[in-house]
Amino acid sequence: MAEDMEESAEILGDINLTLGMLNKEDNISKEDIYGHLASTIQNTDILDDAIVQRLIYYASKDMRDDNILREIRMLAGEVLVSLAAHDFNSVMYEVQSNFRILELPNEFVVLALAELATSYVSQSIPFMMMTLLTMQTMLRLTEEERMKGAFCVALEKFSRAIYKYVNHWRDFPYPRLDANRLSDKIFMLFRYIMDKWASTTSPTQILAIIKALGPTVSLLLHREDLCEYALGQVPWLLNQYKDKEIDFHVTQSLRQILTAAVLYDVSLPKALRKAIFINLLRQVCRVPEPPEKENETEASNCFLILAHSNPADLMDFFDEQMRNNHEAIRMGILTLLRSAINAEEPKLRDHITSIEKAVKVVMGDLSIKVRNSTLLLIQTMCEKCYIEAREGWPLIDYIFTQFSMSNKNLEKPIKPNSQETEKGETSIREISLEVLKTLDPLVIGMPQVLWPRILTFVVPAEYTGTLKYLFNIIRILFMAEERKKKNAEESTALVISTGAVKLPSPQQLLARLLVISMLASVGKLRGAGAIGLLKILPEIIHPNLVELWKTRIPELLQPLEGKNSSIVLWETMLLQLLKESLWKISEVAWTIQLSRDFNQQMDSYSNTSVEKKFLWKALGTTLASCQDVDFVSSQIKEFLAAPHHLGDQRQGITSILGYCAEKHFEVVLKVLKTFQDREKFFMNRCKGIFSGKKSLSKTDVMVIYGAVALHAPKSQLLTRLDQDIVSQVLFLYGQCSRVLGMSVANKDMDLQMSFTRSITEIGIAVQDAEDETFKFSYKEVLLGYMLDFIRDEPLDSLASPIRWKALIAIRYLSKLKPQLSLNDHLNILEENIRRLLPLPPLEKLRNEGETDKDKEHIQLLRTMMWDNMKAEDCQEMFNLLRMWLVSQKDWERERAFQITAKVLTNDVEAPENFKIGSLLGLLAPHSCDTLPSIRQAAASSAIGLFSIKGVHLEVERLQDLQEGLQCDDVQVQIKISSKIAKIVSKLIPSEEMLVFLEETLDGLESLNPPCTKACGVWMITALKEQGATLEDQLLEILGIIYHHMPVLRQKEESFQFMLEAISQIASFHMDAVVANLLQKPLPFDRDTKTLWKSLAENPASSGKLLRALVDKLENELEDDLARIEAISVACAVYEVVSTGTPVASLYPELFALLLKLVSCTLGQKMPTSALSRRRRVMPQGERQQIADPCRLSTTTLKCVQAQAMREGLTKESDEGDNVWTLLSSPSTHHIGVCALARSMAVWQHGIIRDITEQLLPSLTSSSENYRITGTAFFSEASHPRRLLMKEPVLWKHGNLREVLVLMDQSAWDSNPILRQMAIRGLGNTASGAPHKVKKHKQMMLESVIRGLYHLARTEVVCESLKALKKILDLLTDRDVSFYFKEIVLQTRTFFEDEQDDVRLTAILLFENLASLTGRRWKIFFAEEIKKSMISFLLHLWDPNPKIGTACRDVLIICIPFLGLQELYGVLDHLLDVQDLPRARDFYRQFCMKLSKRNQEILWILHTHSFTFFSSSWETIRSAAIKLTDAIILNLTYQYVELVDREQLTTQLQALRQDPCISVQRAAEAATQTLLRRCKEISVHL
Repeated sequence: MAEDMEESAEILGDINLTLGMLNKEDNISKEDIYGHLASTIQNTDILDDAIVQRLIYYASKDMRDDNILREIRMLAGEVLVSLAAHDFNSVMYEVQSNFRILELPNEFVVLALAELATSYVSQSIPFMMMTLLTMQTMLRLTEEERMKGAFCVALEKFSRAIYKYVNHWRDFPYPRLDANRLSDKIFMLFRYIMDKWASTTSPTQILAIIKALGPTVSLLLHREDLCEYALGQVPWLLNQYKDKEIDFHVTQSLRQILTAAVLYDVSLPKALRKAIFINLLRQVCRVPEPPEKENETEASNCFLILAHSNPADLMDFFDEQMRNNHEAIRMGILTLLRSAINAEEPKLRDHITSIEKAVKVVMGDLSIKVRNSTLLLIQTMCEKCYIEAREGWPLIDYIFTQFSMSNKNLEKPIKPNSQETEKGETSIREISLEVLKTLDPLVIGMPQVLWPRILTFVVPAEYTGTLKYLFNIIRILFMAEERKKKNAEESTALVISTGAVKLPSPQQLLARLLVISMLASVGKLRGAGAIGLLKILPEIIHPNLVELWKTRIPELLQPLEGKNSSIVLWETMLLQLLKESLWKISEVAWTIQLSRDFNQQMDSYSNTSVEKKFLWKALGTTLASCQDVDFVSSQIKEFLAAPHHLGDQRQGITSILGYCAEKHFEVVLKVLKTFQDREKFFMNRCKGIFSGKKSLSKTDVMVIYGAVALHAPKSQLLTRLDQDIVSQVLFLYGQCSRVLGMSVANKDMDLQMSFTRSITEIGIAVQDAEDETFKFSYKEVLLGYMLDFIRDEPLDSLASPIRWKALIAIRYLSKLKPQLSLNDHLNILEENIRRLLPLPPLEKLRNEGETDKDKEHIQLLRTMMWDNMKAEDCQEMFNLLRMWLVSQKDWERERAFQITAKVLTNDVEAPENFKIGSLLGLLAPHSCDTLPSIRQAAASSAIGLFSIKGVHLEVERLQDLQEGLQCDDVQVQIKISSKIAKIVSKLIPSEEMLVFLEETLDGLESLNPPCTKACGVWMITALKEQGATLEDQLLEILGIIYHHMPVLRQKEESFQFMLEAISQIASFHMDAVVANLLQKPLPFDRDTKTLWKSLAENPASSGKLLRALVDKLENELEDDLARIEAISVACAVYEVVSTGTPVASLYPELFALLLKLVSCTLGQKMPTSALSRRRRVMPQGERQQIADPCRLSTTTLKCVQAQAMREGLTKESDEGDNVWTLLSSPSTHHIGVCALARSMAVWQHGIIRDITEQLLPSLTSSSENYRITGTAFFSEASHPRRLLMKEPVLWKHGNLREVLVLMDQSAWDSNPILRQMAIRGLGNTASGAPHKVKKHKQMMLESVIRGLYHLARTEVVCESLKALKKILDLLTDRDVSFYFKEIVLQTRTFFEDEQDDVRLTAILLFENLASLTGRRWKIFFAEEIKKSMISFLLHLWDPNPKIGTACRDVLIICIPFLGLQELYGVLDHLLDVQDLPRARDFYRQFCMKLSKRNQEILWILHTHSFTFFSSSWETIRSAAIKLTDAIILNLTYQYVELVDREQLTTQLQALRQDPCISVQRAAEAATQTLLRRCKEISVHL
């Protein structure tokens, strides 16, 4: 409610706003405003009174304002009229106030009054008298045309309003008014207008009067006193039919007048009626220009009114006009009659006879349009029961006549038809059929019209096209009669005289209906209708047939229930029905007449039609059933003498005589023989027996003999075959093949076809005789003829049917006794295949209409394939097709597969030992071939192979999949083929898998890409399904696959399928496959590598593959010797792991084994016998590498490590890729092993533990290399950063002690590398297992100290020093007291070693020894420090910065032993600065401090410095000179005197010649210092 109020408020606000805009003088905006107001007022139920009054004021003012545009004034008037819905009285008052007596009003005031009268009749009538009176005073004042028009409009609207009141006054809400007074005023106004204004020539004025005349006259007709005047104005109205633009309004007014006349029962004068008829007919039948549609419709409505009021006069008028022979008038009247009948005017039904007579008048009219209209009228008359029994038959006959005429005019026109004529005739034919289709034969009166005369249209050929509907009409009529018979004792509905109509005889009906019934087999409705009529008309045909047909015809109809009934089967059933019917009738005269009627109907059908072919056979069957031999003989003679009457004389006479021979075999042969003897036509090569073209030929007679043999009774045939039939055929063919008495190669196709047909039918007849004892003596001769025909046929076309006809003949002849040998059979089959398969593509043949022949070839070849039931023989026959199945030409493959599909259908059974494996591998991949027909045939063949072996398959599912192969999408094809393969592969006999796989591998080599893919799919699917059962055939299968590899490598996709096949086999038999592949020579060729990688990339086999290889490698390395087999395994592992195969589960074992293999192959060469003897073609510029076992093994280990790093099992070696170079060289192998050990991931404790456990045996191996490898690994693995020595596997059950003992033993080994690694291991053990050092300190110290004496190998010494440092870090002074002096002395010997690492380690070790002196060795150690200090001081400037740092540190540690703590300041300064101070400054400060504390040490330094003047390092020489300079400078006089000046000077002089400038300068400075000190001494002295 609230929403409605809000909406109303919004509308009122909108109107108020609009009213405010009306004050403006803008005409354009006013037009929009009034348009908007009109819409708003009409859509609003309630308006405020004040707004209504304001709107009335503005609308009235603008409506009357002459200065405003006319369009705006009209809109204002509309708004004013629409306001009457809200306040009628106010609006009427406003209008009436401007409509005053004797004062000419505004035009729009008059129009507003008129509109109010029409829109508000009830409210306007009370004001009507006043309005009319006022208007009456105004007419005389009117001179302008517009005002006259306005008054005419007002008269029209006022008349309508009053007319409505007169007829419906009871519906008005106030007392009845005097309508006569109102009509009087209308009459006066109307008379004035007609008298004064009707004579005007203004079209506009005339139109206004015409519009007003209809309503006004209609109103006046209710007054008897005014009726005559009103009707008197109608002629004026009719005279206005001049202009198309006003004709409609004239007709409209006339319709209003006619309607009123009927309403008031006013009888129109005869003359006026005639004038109305004529004028209205002109409106409907205008010739120059077609009438306007709306005018024509109005005129038709007028005729309907006249048909109601004056039907008799109207029909008389129509009859009169129809006889004028005017096309347009006839068409118009026929159309009007049709409309009137459709309107179902009751009074018109009394004039049915008149209508029928009117139609009969135009039945002879040849005009297409008239014929068309007549048919439509007849159709309507039939539908509306306007047909009566006495006169109705000609109308029905007219329908059939028009159909026949139009057919004739279309098919055999007298003169060429124009496009319009042809279109019209086609329309007539279609309408005729439509009339028959819609005809209801049971409407009132129709049965009496139709029956039985409708039967006359059944037999004539010209009505054949109507039979579909004709049979339906007859059936309905007859069944209706049958129903009436059941309901009443007697029915007269169909009992009526036929008059002059001649009904068909029973024989004619039977002949016609039986022939037409043949069409039911091809889906024609008239065929089904004919057989339906036979079912219900047996009494009319013959009383004896009632019971027979009651049972036989329903059986006959059963095949028709399926949509695809066989034509041959249907024909056979109809002929059988005919035989049984004639036997049941058993009347010779009746049968003779039927044969004559069949003969008379020969011209009713075309020679190629199904009906004509059946007619010949029906005639022959009828003659066969005739017991009058003389009549039969005479008929045969007549046909032989005049065969042209039969249409196609050869086919006709052949069919008739053939079917006649079924019961009159002897008669037919006798007549034929007599006919030949009498004519004597064998004297020349002329084919015709008579000279005319209408006579039979020799070839015709050959064909007749074949047909007679085919239909002859089997009991009589064989005795007469050779002498009376075959010999005659051969004789006739020989005669036709002679020229001037000489035999020639005959190329006459007709002759060859006829001869072949005759031989084929003879073969069929003999085979059907089923006499096992009969041997056909002419078999070999006839086969020779047929093969010659086939050989002579071209290979580029099937245009000639001789090939397939000869093939049919061969098929039947080959089955006759005596039996053919296998060789003969194969030769025949091969010859046929060779002549069939190279033919052009099926698509081309299809376009040429030759496909059916091709299919027939294929069907015949199929039957020949299974003639021999020996498995080997059948295989041989299939081998004939092999080359065609893989042909490069699509059409040859297509035919080959069609043959194969037909051969392998499920209605045959293969011989017991028939092998399907090879055939399946050959056929199945073509399920993805290029052509849909090949794909489906291939799938059907593959499925058929199992069916013929009696294997049960999922038939429905396979058929659905097979249908899907129609799709052109290759991916869809592959998917479907894979599904089929999965279903059938499991059913392949396991013993045939080898040949199946070999066939598919051949396909991978040679087929097109889609078929190649299908080959792979089938091969893989079969292996998945049956791989487990192939163990016995495994080596053969692998051998076949290897054999195909070189070719398949050239085809990437095929190669991938082959690899997948090996992977699939390996998933079932991994060990066998691995063993087989490992037999390949080294280094592996590309194919072998690819196979390994393929196996590795297969998820189903990769895990088992690596396990198998690890086991194999372990077995091969069991005795620590690396033979070629182990290297092969390593190469295989490389190929497998390089594909990314995960190694996590086998990594410890694999790592240990490969490391062992690398160790055992160090320095080895590949045995010559193991190398591949194949010639290797290398890319240009590339040299073939010599196979190196160690390199191969190292490469494999490198690959495994890389994969392990990717899996997070280890980390990259600190040596980078150099580790593998180190590892593969005998001299650096141990370094590489150590680097590998260092790369062990410390977080992978389990892996490290497993690796060490695997490598423990290496420490005791008989192979020195392997011992080195194991010792090197454990030596590095003992490092604290690897934490291996903390692993339980090393120390539980005494393992650690065992390791230490083994290392101790190795430390004494003669092999320096082994000693080095053992000592390193002992040293690292101290860090890795410190808790065990004290327990084994003696063993460890002795082994390590011994290494210090191995001066020939610096590496051993260095390792010993490092090991000592690590061990000593864990021992106390008591633990090492026994070895302390030896260690110190040996350590000092390496301070000046050339190897940086040795020097550095020795200095660091000496630093550590300072903490182990104890009381016992403190003095000793101090003395050793004095001896070593020179080295420490000089090596502060060692080329290796690390050594300088170590010397600085050891000086700081050792100074306290000498009591020289004052030197800390100098050393601290050395530590504080980032860069080393100048050596000269340092030494001077140091010596200055030292001189003050201990001149003895200073002197010791001087005495030891001479040895360093010859050092190989420039920095040491320079430092020694500078130190000597500082010493000389700070020695006391007593010590200076002790200096050997001569020696020192000599050495310094020599050093001044040193290559190094810094040495030269230092020597120069030292010399100067020496000289200065010497001077000072001399002065002092």
